[in-house]
Amino acid sequence: MKKITVILTISILIILSGVFYLQDIYKNRDAYKEKLIRFHVIANSDSKEDQDLKLKVRDKVIAYLSPKLENSKSIEETKEIIEANLKNIENIASTEIKNNNKDYKVSADLGYSNFPTKKYSNIVLPAGKYKAVKVIIGEGKGKNWWCVMFPPLCFIDINHGITDKKTKKNLTKVLTKEEYNMILVDNNEVKLKFKILEIIEKIKNKHTKYLAKNK
Repeated sequence: MKKITVILTISILIILSGVFYLQDIYKNRDAYKEKLIRFHVIANSDSKEDQDLKLKVRDKVIAYLSPKLENSKSIEETKEIIEANLKNIENIASTEIKNNNKDYKVSADLGYSNFPTKKYSNIVLPAGKYKAVKVIIGEGKGKNWWCVMFPPLCFIDINHGITDKKTKKNLTKVLTKEEYNMILVDNNEVKLKFKILEIIEKIKNKHTKYLAKNK
C-alpha cells in the first residue's frame, strides 16, 4: 500500500511539473499568434490546371494588396484594410478565374481557422488557430498556398524570394525576442515543446468531438 502511495505521489508530481513546464509555452504561443495574420489561397482541386490557377489568383490578390499593406504599422490597421477590401479581393479573384475560362465561385474572408504545423523560411508555426485571410476557389478541395500577411512577408516572398534575414527583420518588428526564438527551426528545445503541444491539441480536439457526438 505504501509503495502504491509513493508511486501515485511521484506520478502526480511529474504531471504537475509537466503542466507548469508547458504553461509558459502556451502563454507565449498564444501571444505571438495574435500578432500574425496569415494568407491562404485554396485551390478548387489538386489538378495541375487548378493549382496553376491558384497561383495566378494569388499573384493578382497580392499585387492588389501590396501597396495598401506594405506601410501598415500595426495588425489592427492591416485588419481594417483587409476587411474593407474583401469584396474587391473576391472580384479580382473572380476576374482572374474567368480570364482562365473557369466559372468557379470564389469567397474571401478574414477570421480564425485551425491550421497544421507549417514551416516558413527559418521558422515553424505550430498547429492551432490563427487569424487568416482565406481565398477559396470553387470547392476548395485542393492544396493551398500560404504566407504571412502581417507582418508583410508575402510581398517579400513574391518579389524577392524568402530569406531568413528578411523574415527575421520583419517578424522581430512585431514579436518579442522570446516569441521569435520560440519559433526558430533550429531551436531543438522549442521543437520538442511544440511537438508535445501538438499532441495535446490533437487529444483536446478528439475529446471535444467525442463530447459533441455524445451529448
